[in-house]
Amino acid sequence: MSESLVTTEASDGVFVISINRPAVRNAIDLATSNELASAFDELDARDDLMVGILTGTGSVFCAGMDLKAFLRGETPVVPGRGFGGLTQASPQKPLIAAVEGAAFGGGFELALACDLIVAATDSKFGLPEVKRGLLAAAGGVLRLPKRLPYHVAMELVLTGASFDAAQAHDWGLVNRLATPGSALWIAQELAGEIAANGPLAVRTSKYLVTQSDEWTLTEWTLTEWTLTEWTLTEWTLTQAFAGQRERVRHVMGSEDAREGATAFAEKRKPVWLGR
Repeated sequence: MSESLVTTEASDGVFVISINRPAVRNAIDLATSNELASAFDELDARDDLMVGILTGTGSVFCAGMDLKAFLRGETPVVPGRGFGGLTQASPQKPLIAAVEGAAFGGGFELALACDLIVAATDSKFGLPEVKRGLLAAAGGVLRLPKRLPYHVAMELVLTGASFDAAQAHDWGLVNRLATPGSALWIAQELAGEIAANGPLAVRTSKYLVTQSDEWTLTEWTLTEWTLTEWTLTEWTLTQAFAGQRERVRHVMGSEDAREGATAFAEKRKPVWLGR
């Protein structure tokens, strides 16, 4: 029986998802993308899980798309989910990338699709697709300009240059640095901090953070573009508050909200119900 291309392990509300193709530097083919999509589905479906961690087996996070599979005619994209079963549809629950070694091309795009990134100090990032006549079309050219200053992002995309974890941390791309070999451990610490919180509040907070940009971009009409900058800011803020209203009402009226307040008053740890 062949070894699984993706392994999973659950403990204390944290679900570790590992790309398990070390012989090819955890490069992603279609079968791996499908297994990753199934793992992300499991993360969302299980009530005992609060946070996911995506990592790679061995010394590399992910070298990107499996180019040999690509030459065989494969496209490692799951319909509706994107490359690696992730780049077009993130899980509802928070997902942390724990990066050791290289996160190049699609591997970097997987990390960018996660909500948080922990990286070993000797890890490397980059979008080298242009060097191979390809495009960073799994979210790289879309997400990177939102995370970095325009000219920095443009240089990285157009040159295909790599950069290290320290630079990524200085730019705000990486949340926490780890000594080599300990990225997963530091990611588990971070995941534990998140898992200690109210599950309904955590899921809703992620949704609101990730959707707020879309609310401010999709509601425009031509006339709004002619307004002053101050008016534009006021208008988009109004739309954002309107967009979050029902979800905020749901969380604030939940059993978890009452439990959190009660536990604070009674000076004890809350017992979350997720509703």
